[in-house]
Amino acid sequence: MKSDGSSGEILVADHKGVYVIKMWGDVRLTLCIPFDNCIENLIAREDFCTILFDLNDAYGLDSTTLGLIVKLAVKSKSKYNETPLILCNEPAIKRLIMTMGLDDVCELVTDLPSSCNEIYSENNCFTNLEPSTKTDESLLKSKILESHYALMELNKINRETFKDLVQTLKQS
Repeated sequence: MKSDGSSGEILVADHKGVYVIKMWGDVRLTLCIPFDNCIENLIAREDFCTILFDLNDAYGLDSTTLGLIVKLAVKSKSKYNETPLILCNEPAIKRLIMTMGLDDVCELVTDLPSSCNEIYSENNCFTNLEPSTKTDESLLKSKILESHYALMELNKINRETFKDLVQTLKQS
């Protein structure tokens, strides 16, 4: 696992159905299409047990990324009755998570669960999601809308915060 800190990265690992999604740096919408594809693949897996979002090395998450985390959390809960964990010790990211209401659909933890120790002890077990180089504008717009709808479903504050953005995207 590495990051130069200049841009965001999403790394994914699994071990016996325990999936870790580790975010580094400043994670933005350039990763939303590969992240959404990853979400759909994880949810379809027969060996799925649980998910851990490791945000200890993230210093920025945009609303599209947060909405995709919500999407995965809601699907995990409805399909498998599993509540994802968010590992985070960074005060600014914790505050963002709680302000947006992600703690309503994920459990916020400060220590690595023992079920994930094996994943972290294996060398080179994380796969880096590559940012989209050729962006289909309509696909990108649909992913941004979908992620913001997920955020808006969490609470009234999010509905107010993102209603103008969603309306603008729908009209463009």
